[in-house]
Amino acid sequence: MRFFSLRQTSRAVLLSMSASLALTLSAQAATVKPAKSQAPQANAVTAQNNVNRLTPANSTDGIIALVNENAILKSDLIDAITQAQARAQAAGEPIANSAQLQSEVLNALILRELQLSMVKRVGLNPDEAAINQRLGQIAQAEGLTSISALQQRLDAAKPGSYAALRAQLIEDAAIQALQQRQIGNRVRISEQDIDAFLASPEAKRLNQSEYQTIHVRVPYMDDYSRLSEAQRNEALKVAEALRTRLLAPNVDVAEAVAASQGNYPIPLQGGDMGFHKAASLPTELSSEITKLEVGAVSAPLITPEGIDIIKLADKKASDTMLIPQWRTRHILVKVDELQTDALAEQKINDLYEQLRSGADFAGLASTYSDDPGSAGRGGDLDWVSEEDMIGPFEAMMKNTAVGDYSAPFKTQFGWHILKIEGKRQQDVSDQYRRNMARQALYQRLAPQAKEDWLQELRAGAYIQVLG
Repeated sequence: MRFFSLRQTSRAVLLSMSASLALTLSAQAATVKPAKSQAPQANAVTAQNNVNRLTPANSTDGIIALVNENAILKSDLIDAITQAQARAQAAGEPIANSAQLQSEVLNALILRELQLSMVKRVGLNPDEAAINQRLGQIAQAEGLTSISALQQRLDAAKPGSYAALRAQLIEDAAIQALQQRQIGNRVRISEQDIDAFLASPEAKRLNQSEYQTIHVRVPYMDDYSRLSEAQRNEALKVAEALRTRLLAPNVDVAEAVAASQGNYPIPLQGGDMGFHKAASLPTELSSEITKLEVGAVSAPLITPEGIDIIKLADKKASDTMLIPQWRTRHILVKVDELQTDALAEQKINDLYEQLRSGADFAGLASTYSDDPGSAGRGGDLDWVSEEDMIGPFEAMMKNTAVGDYSAPFKTQFGWHILKIEGKRQQDVSDQYRRNMARQALYQRLAPQAKEDWLQELRAGAYIQVLG
């Protein structure tokens, strides 16, 4: 068996990280939309004709909707509407607090409540390491050096804000994991589908070309929803001046950024990001970069956090993609309800002493390893690539010489000893292209699969919208 990592990592510089913490609560309320058309259902009442235009001024808190055994409060709806409007404003598409908006946001809250209930039923638990990583990214985007500093700032502004943010991130991660599981079961992509996609013009973007990009952001002076028109125009003026300077060939990026800074009160962010593959970038940046010719500069890209300018400085084509691989064997002694950690450690140490006395690794693995997937092959895991295995296993694998075996070490699965029998550089270009094609097809099919699943989820629930 393989010990696949649950870590969520990114090789790209995430300049698109949210710098505004005010929009984290009820984040999906503005992104999950109801179906465009739905047949009337006995157990689902449309909100549009039942909800007056709620505002903080005219609402006394109470229940606005019942979703199975749970309730949605008027204050939840007001908060979600306010945040939906802020996001729309940040995207340059302001929306009024209309009955249609309230209906759409309430439907989104209902769907969120249904998904959270399902998360509890199936027992999805958050990956604490991933949540802490996300909090660390938010802290960094806010100019802070630690999660504790983020907690202090949030709670100083409003007691309990940090706990609310963490709870929100946990809920969002659980919903995302649930959606991936449900949608993954619905989207079927065959090898023939991949072959057809690779033969299409769209597949040309799945090359291994590396792009040298210059990416600079003009940050806003405040949360976008609180900016005056003059402040927004000032940020856009700085971005346009920067774009003009970056259009010059062989431009000194640092000088262009410094010259564009002028009297703008917030330091400009970014610079020359070096070479990277488009696939390693966030989707919204990858789509912009791959459209540019070398030397071209994007139009100002308005985001909720600032205005981005991207220049494609250079491009290197590559027909091969080489990655390191290790031919690995291992012995696993599991820790479970039948075998305590102390007993497992004693057993792995006994096996280690036998290896030091000249015992055959494959023979010991066949006899004593608790990994049913590899024990029958003498512990052989075949060729293993980076990020195939969980962190402690990968680290030990990389630090063990070819022909040698490791000291005993522990992972979440138990105690291990591994042996490295070979190392190579493997060309995985074809595998990379097929994986990217599969991902592209999945992204094309997933939205409809998600909409179908959410409709089924709602159809099977008891929902009552209160007037």
